[in-house]
Amino acid sequence: MRILLVEDEIELAAALRGTLNRRGYVVDHVRTLEQARLASQEPGVRAVLLDRRLPDGDGLSLLPFLRAMADPPPVIVLTALGQTVERIEGLDAGADDYLAKPFELDELLARLRAVSRRRAGLTPEPLTLGALSFDAVHREAQIDGRPLQLPRRELALLDLLLRRAGRVVLRETIEAAMFGFDDAPASNTLDSHVSRLRRRLAERGAGVAIHALRGVGYMAKAE
Repeated sequence: MRILLVEDEIELAAALRGTLNRRGYVVDHVRTLEQARLASQEPGVRAVLLDRRLPDGDGLSLLPFLRAMADPPPVIVLTALGQTVERIEGLDAGADDYLAKPFELDELLARLRAVSRRRAGLTPEPLTLGALSFDAVHREAQIDGRPLQLPRRELALLDLLLRRAGRVVLRETIEAAMFGFDDAPASNTLDSHVSRLRRRLAERGAGVAIHALRGVGYMAKAE
Protein backbone atom coordinates (compact mmCIF):
# COMPACT_ATOMS: atom_id res chain seq x y z
CA MET A 1 0.00 0.00 0.00
CA ARG A 2 1.42 3.36 -1.05
CA ILE A 3 0.86 6.31 1.30
CA LEU A 4 1.41 10.02 0.79
CA LEU A 5 2.70 11.73 3.95
CA VAL A 6 2.26 15.53 3.96
CA GLU A 7 4.29 16.75 6.95
CA ASP A 8 6.79 19.60 7.36
CA GLU A 9 8.33 18.37 10.64
CA ILE A 10 11.37 16.44 9.41
CA GLU A 11 11.97 14.33 12.53
CA LEU A 12 8.32 13.30 12.84
CA ALA A 13 8.14 12.51 9.14
CA ALA A 14 11.27 10.34 9.37
CA ALA A 15 9.85 8.42 12.35
CA LEU A 16 6.50 7.87 10.63
CA ARG A 17 8.12 6.82 7.40
CA GLY A 18 10.40 4.33 9.16
CA THR A 19 7.53 2.76 11.11
CA LEU A 20 5.26 2.51 8.09
CA ASN A 21 8.05 1.05 5.95
CA ARG A 22 8.63 -1.66 8.54
CA ARG A 23 4.90 -2.50 8.46
CA GLY A 24 4.97 -3.01 4.69
CA TYR A 25 3.81 0.40 3.46
CA VAL A 26 5.52 2.43 0.74
CA VAL A 27 5.66 6.10 1.80
CA ASP A 28 6.12 9.25 -0.28
CA HIS A 29 6.94 12.30 1.87
CA VAL A 30 6.33 15.92 0.90
CA ARG A 31 6.42 19.10 3.00
CA THR A 32 4.06 21.56 1.27
CA LEU A 33 0.59 21.78 -0.23
CA GLU A 34 2.03 22.48 -3.66
CA GLN A 35 4.15 19.33 -3.53
CA ALA A 36 1.18 17.36 -2.19
CA ARG A 37 -1.04 18.30 -5.14
CA LEU A 38 1.53 16.91 -7.54
CA ALA A 39 2.39 13.83 -5.48
CA SER A 40 -1.25 12.86 -4.89
CA GLN A 41 -1.65 12.33 -8.62
CA GLU A 42 1.07 9.67 -8.71
CA PRO A 43 -0.40 6.25 -9.58
CA GLY A 44 -0.85 3.87 -6.69
CA VAL A 45 -1.43 6.34 -3.82
CA ARG A 46 -3.96 4.59 -1.56
CA ALA A 47 -4.07 6.92 1.50
CA VAL A 48 -2.95 10.39 2.60
CA LEU A 49 -1.63 11.42 6.03
CA LEU A 50 -2.08 15.18 6.17
CA ASP A 51 -0.72 17.81 8.56
CA ARG A 52 -2.62 21.10 8.87
CA ARG A 53 0.10 23.63 9.66
CA LEU A 54 2.10 23.59 6.45
CA PRO A 55 4.45 26.30 5.15
CA ASP A 56 2.07 27.34 2.37
CA GLY A 57 -1.29 27.01 4.14
CA ASP A 58 -3.78 24.86 6.04
CA GLY A 59 -3.69 21.22 5.00
CA LEU A 60 -7.49 21.17 4.94
CA SER A 61 -7.36 23.26 1.78
CA LEU A 62 -6.04 20.16 -0.01
CA LEU A 63 -9.19 18.14 0.69
CA PRO A 64 -11.41 19.55 -2.11
CA PHE A 65 -8.62 18.80 -4.59
CA LEU A 66 -8.35 15.20 -3.38
CA ARG A 67 -12.12 14.67 -3.30
CA ALA A 68 -12.36 15.81 -6.93
CA MET A 69 -10.10 12.96 -8.05
CA ALA A 70 -11.65 10.04 -9.93
CA ASP A 71 -10.59 7.62 -7.18
CA PRO A 72 -9.99 9.78 -4.09
CA PRO A 73 -7.73 8.28 -1.40
CA PRO A 74 -8.86 8.27 2.24
CA VAL A 75 -7.31 11.06 4.32
CA ILE A 76 -6.22 11.02 7.96
CA VAL A 77 -5.38 14.45 9.34
CA LEU A 78 -2.41 14.45 11.76
CA THR A 79 -2.11 17.76 13.55
CA ALA A 80 -1.42 19.64 16.77
CA LEU A 81 -4.78 21.39 16.27
CA GLY A 82 -6.75 18.99 18.43
CA GLN A 83 -9.53 21.05 20.00
CA THR A 84 -13.06 19.74 19.49
CA VAL A 85 -13.99 22.60 17.17
CA GLU A 86 -10.86 21.93 15.09
CA ARG A 87 -11.63 18.21 14.85
CA ILE A 88 -15.15 19.00 13.71
CA GLU A 89 -13.77 21.45 11.16
CA GLY A 90 -11.47 18.80 9.72
CA LEU A 91 -14.11 16.08 9.52
CA ASP A 92 -16.65 18.48 8.01
CA ALA A 93 -14.06 19.50 5.43
CA GLY A 94 -13.92 15.89 4.21
CA ALA A 95 -11.22 14.13 6.21
CA ASP A 96 -11.90 10.44 6.86
CA ASP A 97 -10.25 10.61 10.29
CA TYR A 98 -8.57 13.17 12.53
CA LEU A 99 -5.75 12.39 14.96
CA ALA A 100 -4.25 15.00 17.28
CA LYS A 101 -0.52 15.18 18.00
CA PRO A 102 1.12 13.70 19.97
CA PHE A 103 -0.26 10.27 19.11
CA GLU A 104 0.79 6.65 19.48
CA LEU A 105 2.08 5.05 16.29
CA ASP A 106 0.05 1.91 16.98
CA GLU A 107 -3.10 4.03 17.05
CA LEU A 108 -2.22 5.57 13.70
CA LEU A 109 -1.69 2.09 12.23
CA ALA A 110 -5.07 0.99 13.59
CA ARG A 111 -6.75 4.02 12.05
CA LEU A 112 -5.07 3.31 8.71
CA ARG A 113 -6.48 -0.20 8.81
CA ALA A 114 -9.91 1.21 9.69
CA VAL A 115 -10.04 3.66 6.78
CA SER A 116 -8.86 0.87 4.48
CA ARG A 117 -11.77 -1.29 5.62
CA ARG A 118 -14.25 1.54 5.19
CA ARG A 119 -12.90 2.19 1.72
CA ALA A 120 -13.67 -1.43 0.83
CA GLY A 121 -17.14 -1.08 2.35
CA LEU A 122 -16.75 -4.24 4.46
CA THR A 123 -14.09 -6.01 6.46
CA PRO A 124 -12.41 -7.77 3.54
CA GLU A 125 -11.75 -11.49 3.52
CA PRO A 126 -8.11 -12.54 3.13
CA LEU A 127 -6.95 -12.96 -0.45
CA THR A 128 -6.28 -16.64 -1.13
CA LEU A 129 -4.58 -18.64 -3.86
CA GLY A 130 -3.36 -22.21 -3.51
CA ALA A 131 -2.20 -22.65 0.09
CA LEU A 132 -1.39 -18.93 0.34
CA SER A 133 -3.54 -16.31 2.08
CA PHE A 134 -2.91 -12.59 2.50
CA ASP A 135 -4.63 -10.20 4.89
CA ALA A 136 -4.40 -6.91 2.98
CA VAL A 137 -5.54 -4.81 5.97
CA HIS A 138 -3.01 -6.16 8.48
CA ARG A 139 -0.35 -6.82 5.80
CA GLU A 140 0.14 -10.44 6.87
CA ALA A 141 0.77 -13.47 4.65
CA GLN A 142 0.36 -17.14 5.58
CA ILE A 143 0.91 -20.50 3.90
CA ASP A 144 -1.26 -23.31 5.30
CA GLY A 145 -1.88 -21.12 8.35
CA ARG A 146 1.83 -20.53 9.04
CA PRO A 147 3.19 -16.98 8.87
CA LEU A 148 5.24 -16.00 5.84
CA GLN A 149 7.57 -13.09 6.58
CA LEU A 150 8.14 -10.86 3.56
CA PRO A 151 9.94 -7.54 3.01
CA ARG A 152 7.63 -4.59 2.38
CA ARG A 153 8.16 -4.44 -1.39
CA GLU A 154 7.38 -8.13 -1.77
CA LEU A 155 4.26 -7.61 0.35
CA ALA A 156 3.14 -4.88 -2.03
CA LEU A 157 3.90 -7.16 -5.00
CA LEU A 158 2.00 -10.06 -3.46
CA ASP A 159 -0.98 -7.82 -2.70
CA LEU A 160 -1.33 -6.73 -6.34
CA LEU A 161 -0.82 -10.19 -7.82
CA LEU A 162 -3.37 -11.82 -5.52
CA ARG A 163 -5.96 -9.09 -6.06
CA ARG A 164 -5.76 -9.83 -9.79
CA ALA A 165 -4.99 -13.54 -9.69
CA GLY A 166 -5.33 -15.11 -13.11
CA ARG A 167 -4.90 -11.74 -14.83
CA VAL A 168 -1.80 -9.94 -16.04
CA VAL A 169 -0.70 -7.00 -13.88
CA LEU A 170 1.29 -4.47 -15.90
CA ARG A 171 4.85 -3.66 -14.87
CA GLU A 172 3.95 0.03 -14.61
CA THR A 173 1.11 -0.75 -12.19
CA ILE A 174 3.34 -2.91 -9.99
CA GLU A 175 6.18 -0.39 -9.90
CA ALA A 176 3.77 2.41 -8.95
CA ALA A 177 2.63 0.40 -5.91
CA MET A 178 6.07 -0.86 -4.87
CA PHE A 179 8.26 2.21 -5.22
CA GLY A 180 7.91 5.78 -3.99
CA PHE A 181 8.91 8.64 -6.25
CA ASP A 182 12.28 8.91 -4.44
CA ASP A 183 13.21 5.28 -5.12
CA ALA A 184 13.98 5.36 -8.88
CA PRO A 185 14.24 1.57 -9.38
CA ALA A 186 16.68 0.18 -11.92
CA SER A 187 15.29 -1.59 -14.98
CA ASN A 188 15.77 -5.06 -13.46
CA THR A 189 14.74 -4.24 -9.87
CA LEU A 190 11.16 -5.47 -10.26
CA ASP A 191 12.34 -8.71 -11.87
CA SER A 192 14.65 -9.31 -8.91
CA HIS A 193 11.81 -8.85 -6.42
CA VAL A 194 9.59 -11.20 -8.42
CA SER A 195 12.35 -13.81 -8.52
CA ARG A 196 12.83 -13.67 -4.73
CA LEU A 197 9.09 -13.85 -4.05
CA ARG A 198 8.71 -16.77 -6.46
CA ARG A 199 11.52 -18.62 -4.68
CA ARG A 200 10.04 -18.02 -1.20
CA LEU A 201 6.63 -19.30 -2.31
CA ALA A 202 8.13 -22.39 -3.92
CA GLU A 203 10.28 -23.21 -0.87
CA ARG A 204 7.25 -23.07 1.41
CA GLY A 205 4.96 -25.07 -0.89
CA ALA A 206 2.46 -22.25 -1.48
CA GLY A 207 1.04 -23.83 -4.63
CA VAL A 208 1.29 -20.49 -6.43
CA ALA A 209 3.11 -19.82 -9.69
CA ILE A 210 4.09 -16.34 -10.91
CA HIS A 211 4.22 -16.19 -14.70
CA ALA A 212 6.06 -13.47 -16.61
CA LEU A 213 4.92 -11.92 -19.86
CA ARG A 214 8.16 -10.46 -21.11
CA GLY A 215 8.08 -6.67 -21.20
CA VAL A 216 4.40 -6.59 -20.19
CA GLY A 217 3.89 -7.77 -16.61
CA TYR A 218 3.23 -10.71 -14.31
CA MET A 219 0.36 -13.02 -13.41
CA ALA A 220 -0.21 -15.24 -10.36
CA LYS A 221 -2.02 -18.56 -10.75
CA ALA A 222 -2.59 -21.62 -8.59
CA GLU A 223 -0.34 -24.50 -9.57
